[in-house]
Amino acid sequence: MQLGPYITLLEFSTMKKLALIMSLLSMFSFAKAAEYSEGQVWSYKTRIGEEKSTVQINKIEANERLGKIYHISLNKVKVKNPHIAGGFSSELPHFPVSEETLKKSLLKLVGSAAPNPDYIEGYNTWKSAFDAGEAGIFTISVAEIVGFIEDTINN
Repeated sequence: MQLGPYITLLEFSTMKKLALIMSLLSMFSFAKAAEYSEGQVWSYKTRIGEEKSTVQINKIEANERLGKIYHISLNKVKVKNPHIAGGFSSELPHFPVSEETLKKSLLKLVGSAAPNPDYIEGYNTWKSAFDAGEAGIFTISVAEIVGFIEDTINN
């Protein structure tokens, strides 16, 4: 069937499908850009053996130079730590990370929670150093951060 001099019914149907796909993709892009908020708890791409670990977003702040800075805590990790009883840390209370880190790492929103009160001490220490130009933020994946912290603690 011809819908005018230029488009057949089959072509019209294909164009409708293409328009639908494009609108869904644009909605997905918008959702990805706006999906992170304080209090969210996410599953993430973990290291082997830490699959139950989660990321909690405690605080989000804007920075002119770096964009949004996300202050996260990690729960249910297994970080070798010879400085504590039992030899392992299961919580890491504060990391300042970029949105790039979250995009590389987060998989699924699994819940929400009040900010981890233990993040505040680390945040205050970081904030003082950051304001003095002596600290930055992580841009690597969360799993890479955990590995970096474990290496630092043990060397």
